[in-house]
Amino acid sequence: MKLASQILIALVAIEHLYILWIEMFAWTTAGRRTFKSFPAHLFEPTKALAANQGLYNGFLSAGLVWSLCITDAAWSSHVATFFLGCVVVAGLFGAITADKKIFFTQGLPALTALLATMLR
Repeated sequence: MKLASQILIALVAIEHLYILWIEMFAWTTAGRRTFKSFPAHLFEPTKALAANQGLYNGFLSAGLVWSLCITDAAWSSHVATFFLGCVVVAGLFGAITADKKIFFTQGLPALTALLATMLR
């Protein structure tokens, strides 16, 4: 179960690195293709806001990667639990306030990784 947990944590971390890239560096290009329901005329004026949001996704990813680098099993599990919990809460909040599919694309993978981490 430990290996499954680590793989799931890595996948969530990679997903958030990808989100960082879209929001910080490709908001007006790949962002348009990804966020189709967002009005096209707002991509340029919201570029700085998206970059800020991307930075936070990077922090989530960094915390998850950090949890994979910690050799003490209990400490690694606690750090992973914290950061996965943050992603789950962000996914729930996004689903409530923006688009329900945010929970399925971000919250559910993190919740799956969280459950695997708690069962290690």
